[in-house]
Amino acid sequence: MSILGFILYLIVAAVCAAIADRLVPGRVPGGFFTCAVFGILGAWIGGSLMGSIGPSLGGISILPAIVGSGLFIFLFSMISGRLRAS
Repeated sequence: MSILGFILYLIVAAVCAAIADRLVPGRVPGGFFTCAVFGILGAWIGGSLMGSIGPSLGGISILPAIVGSGLFIFLFSMISGRLRAS
């Protein structure tokens, strides 16, 4: 993977995580790079659960990445909220 391909991968992952952040109850702490990390992990989770269905951009299947990111954000906000409460 080239540097330009990696940058495109990060941008697509961050956009998928930002979309998922708007759809699920919970917040992504931090800025672009945290969103990119959540997007990469979400793309991995979504790809594992759903496969590679739907359109793909920059090596990431968009629909599974959004669903996986939403799931990851939701679980992260539940865990961090519980940790903050105790």
